[in-house]
Amino acid sequence: MYGMTTKTIKSESADALFDLPCACQRLRRLTRIMTRIYDRELRTAGIEITQFGLLTALNKIGNANQKRLSAGFAMDSTTLTRTLSPLIKKGWVQVKPGKDKRERFLSLTPVGKQQIAEAQPYWENAEQALRKELGDSDWKQMREVISRVTAATVAI
Repeated sequence: MYGMTTKTIKSESADALFDLPCACQRLRRLTRIMTRIYDRELRTAGIEITQFGLLTALNKIGNANQKRLSAGFAMDSTTLTRTLSPLIKKGWVQVKPGKDKRERFLSLTPVGKQQIAEAQPYWENAEQALRKELGDSDWKQMREVISRVTAATVAI
């Protein structure tokens, strides 16, 4: 996925990564690497991390319109539509019309819940690998910093 093989991911080292001049470029690089790690694990379950995230969000919040999902993921509507399309085609997500003809409510199907259960162990493998590499203290700190940085950037 994303043009990189497992061998390529493992061959990347911190020494090969050069200094980047801004926070945005550093974070984009980090998210590309992390996405490959999660996708590598989730591939066995036939799902990608972005899809898994949408399914788990719908599982948590129940019915949601596209505007709510877009806001929750800070994802533009076009990208969300493109990401949701295969989930709907696979029968993991169902779409129901809202009161307004333009509004659509999305929810998980039983098959979607089954897909989460099937993918969960692979997602946990990726989480545990990262947590092991960072250690519990750095793992907790990373999560806290990400939350603070997210809140700060939303405020700008």
